[in-house]
Amino acid sequence: MTHNRPRRLKTLTGAGSVISAGNDASPLTGIKRAVELARKAEAEKITGLFTADLLHIDPAGLAGTAGVQEPIIALAALSQVTSQIGLIATVSTTFHYPYNLARQIGTLDHASGGRAGWNAVTSSVGEENFGETLPSPEDRYERAAEFIEIVNALYDANERNAAERKASGAIGIDPAKFHPINYRGKHFKVDGPLNVPPLPQGRPVQFQAGQSEAGVTVGARYAEVVYTSQPKLEDAIVFAAELRRRATSFGRTAGLPFIMNSFHSVIGDSDADVARRLKEKHERIDYEQGRLKLADMLGGDLDLSDLPLDKPLPETLLPEVTSINRRRGRVEIFRRYAREGLTLRQLIIQAQETGHWSVAGTPEQLADAIEERFRAGILDVLSLHGFGNPDQEDRLVNGLLPELRRRSIIDTDYVGDDFRSNLELPPYVAADGALNSAKRA
Repeated sequence: MTHNRPRRLKTLTGAGSVISAGNDASPLTGIKRAVELARKAEAEKITGLFTADLLHIDPAGLAGTAGVQEPIIALAALSQVTSQIGLIATVSTTFHYPYNLARQIGTLDHASGGRAGWNAVTSSVGEENFGETLPSPEDRYERAAEFIEIVNALYDANERNAAERKASGAIGIDPAKFHPINYRGKHFKVDGPLNVPPLPQGRPVQFQAGQSEAGVTVGARYAEVVYTSQPKLEDAIVFAAELRRRATSFGRTAGLPFIMNSFHSVIGDSDADVARRLKEKHERIDYEQGRLKLADMLGGDLDLSDLPLDKPLPETLLPEVTSINRRRGRVEIFRRYAREGLTLRQLIIQAQETGHWSVAGTPEQLADAIEERFRAGILDVLSLHGFGNPDQEDRLVNGLLPELRRRSIIDTDYVGDDFRSNLELPPYVAADGALNSAKRA
């Protein structure tokens, strides 16, 4: 992969919620706020809006507000009030179907003028809403691999000129240029063709989240951007090396997949201000609720209610990662923390960031931490938390982002006409024989 200019770190932020709340003065309050945040992010030249998603309401409130809206519909709304920022929807490959997803994301790409991406996750919750039990991680990722193969094959099959604009302004299609894929796998049988004309981007940008053994393999083989939780630099280096080793073994283009981290921060004007803000943040923690959240980070089957806050967890309480059927990557992170001797109180503090990279400091100190990973080649896309929180947003917009621009680490403007080019991914062109990777009857 070659560029005509120095490499730049790409940035994302969360898309605001478009829903209205019971105490809103107007039912339009939710969408107006989401629009305002999207426009602010675009004005700051943030590369993309990212939506997380869960498929249930967490009764203990352990996961925050992720999952209170359907991501694709929310992004479709925001596509009409923005013009350049990318739009990434998180989609469960365990509880959705590839043909429907290909139509939905394909339509979003058309509606946004080529700005769609989708984040393939295998889900660790929500099975009760689909009448199913949660498959093992290995089975979920096996299904995810088929899911992604089918979606890609559907996008690749139709000819670029399958739809043309008539003099009247209507769209005319040539059915002969829409081709079946006849996919036959263990989990899916899909004939095709996709009844959405070829996308402005060719394919939407493919994100993937998952850092278990099976998850890393799927990301290395298919993803263009892999979303991973790596709170420590040394672990991030090991993860990047293994991900790219596997990607090379699959014949991927050098430099792919890009690596994305979620960045949580406490930003202050000075060391003393940072210490004050961090102290206030820790004082706001409900440590009894925090015990539940930490138990969730460790697989969900632990009772931490009677343990002293200022002592380490007994080794005998820590679960074996292979015994967990949900987020094994997250369990690995918190097992490492516990085995390093962190007290229960310290573990609960770490759990507030759900295992993501978190740094407290001045804008210059935060930029140092980001630049270290970026220059090491282990960070390509950074998801920034804080837009929508007035104090944090101000410190991002007027502190951290200007410092990153001063160091020529992030873009000062959009560099392309679609999401793929703004990420500086290779342009996607379906090659002859692209369907040969699909399983055939």
